[in-house]
Amino acid sequence: MSGPTGVVERLTGLVGALRAHGVRIGTGETVDAARAMEALGFADRELLREGLAATLLHGPAQRSVFDPVFDLYFPRGVGAPDEPSADRDELRARLATALAADDRALMARLAAEAVDGLGGYGSSPESDGWSAYQTLDRLRPQTLLAGVRADVRRRDGDADFADRLLDDEIRRRIDAFRAMVGAEARRRVAERRDRDEIARRAVRPTADRVDFLFAGRDQLAELRRTVGPLARKLATRLAARRRRAARGTIDLRRTLRGSLSTGGVPMRPVLRRRRPARPELVLLCDVSGSVAGFSDFTMLLVQALHDQFSKVRVFAFVNRIDEVTGLLRHGTADPEGLSARIRAEATLTGWHGSSDYGVALGEFAERYDDAIGPRTTVFVLGDARTNMSDPNLPAVRRIAERARRVYWLNPEQHAQWGTGDSAAPSYAGLVEMHECRTARQLGALVARLLPV
Repeated sequence: MSGPTGVVERLTGLVGALRAHGVRIGTGETVDAARAMEALGFADRELLREGLAATLLHGPAQRSVFDPVFDLYFPRGVGAPDEPSADRDELRARLATALAADDRALMARLAAEAVDGLGGYGSSPESDGWSAYQTLDRLRPQTLLAGVRADVRRRDGDADFADRLLDDEIRRRIDAFRAMVGAEARRRVAERRDRDEIARRAVRPTADRVDFLFAGRDQLAELRRTVGPLARKLATRLAARRRRAARGTIDLRRTLRGSLSTGGVPMRPVLRRRRPARPELVLLCDVSGSVAGFSDFTMLLVQALHDQFSKVRVFAFVNRIDEVTGLLRHGTADPEGLSARIRAEATLTGWHGSSDYGVALGEFAERYDDAIGPRTTVFVLGDARTNMSDPNLPAVRRIAERARRVYWLNPEQHAQWGTGDSAAPSYAGLVEMHECRTARQLGALVARLLPV
């Protein structure tokens, strides 16, 4: 393959970084990407970007990872620009013109010039040397809004946008420029340091790899949009497991009896057929604090899988527990409002607002004893932090004795279990507890643990 020196290494580095972020790329796809590079060349960088994205990615959701990684491995240039940087006022004037015209190519060049002229720091070879924050703090592109608005008015007239819509559009362009500055700064840091390490640490992970406890509002909204595809994938896996399980195990007595006609050789194994019976599922969900995002996502996922079970009942708690099965059934139409609806319509707190696992689990064992039977699998969702209150282990033991299986999904790192007010080790001594920090982990656990 022809191309600049080191292009093969850059392509393999790009593929390795994408794999580290959970993008599944095979050898064949990598070969296709190399052929695309050879056919497209390097004169048009954006054309190369789209060609590699088309050969390596499996859906638009992966672009949020691909684009910043591509910028690291295939920059506009290696190192700083050769031309002397313009001063701050000239950069601001040229940036205002680019924003008014929505000229993305010029904005990208100005981002490189801005980082070069305003973002450098330190003098030692070991220093990172470039800062997007420092660049934007000195350039202050957000203060150009009024001037850009006036320029657009003069350019396009008054008929196209209302003031507020025009301001929103200009803000989007400014945000796009800020993202270009961030990508340029990361690229320069990567050229000085380990590019692979920067790609692993500085690039935002895909939604299914975001830690539930640290996910922001936008990330949680993106996670909710993945519930449907994930549920369909899990339903297919569960159906396959159910078909395999329905075949049954070997009936040794009948197999040996049948082998008498073949001289004792079991030519035709006889299987003990299972009666198909869909299991029952009960969810006990802590909806307090940062754990609420994890519980919301899991509740929505289970609701999307409700056809796989004969009965699904969902209970939410903080320090009181209440059934929210009906709220969840209607909440699939408005997943973002599910948490607020549960808090508004369910009785979840008593005289204080802090979580209390002991009281909530004890109340469940007393009030909802009929929810658990020999066919019931119970999932407890929560970090097991009791605020130094009694964990009420007898209530958990009673639930475990009545249910077929009890699993506890904990969104905290395993290393944090037992620290501070965490009663995770005590609960883990009674029921099976699993670390479940991301949607990817949750999908794997659900596929493995759900009964068939």
